[in-house]
Amino acid sequence: MSALGKRISVDFPEHKIMEFATGAAVKSYIDDKKHADIYILDGEAVPEGGLGLARQLKDELFNCPPVLVITGRVQDAWLAGWSRADGVVTHPIDPFTIATTVGNLLKNQATLPA
Repeated sequence: MSALGKRISVDFPEHKIMEFATGAAVKSYIDDKKHADIYILDGEAVPEGGLGLARQLKDELFNCPPVLVITGRVQDAWLAGWSRADGVVTHPIDPFTIATTVGNLLKNQATLPA
């Protein structure tokens, strides 16, 4: 969260970061018809990992916002592909990499036709 600061770049307004401890909490947030511009999920979370949750979001949400997964190893990038995530970063998290990746995903989302 600290790597994202208050603003990804000058191209975007200040943002609000919501943090959830479980996949069930994320699903509850979505079920309450609340909106997110991007989901950043922990691929190493247990018992429900971010990779499975990413796939579920992509399969079940109409016009799903971009999904970024954080994996424990570079070799897990293929799992991110399986999960249909739009982006992947690995631990240890480099602040510049995650901020750039999130910014690019949001910019790409903003340029897609409605």
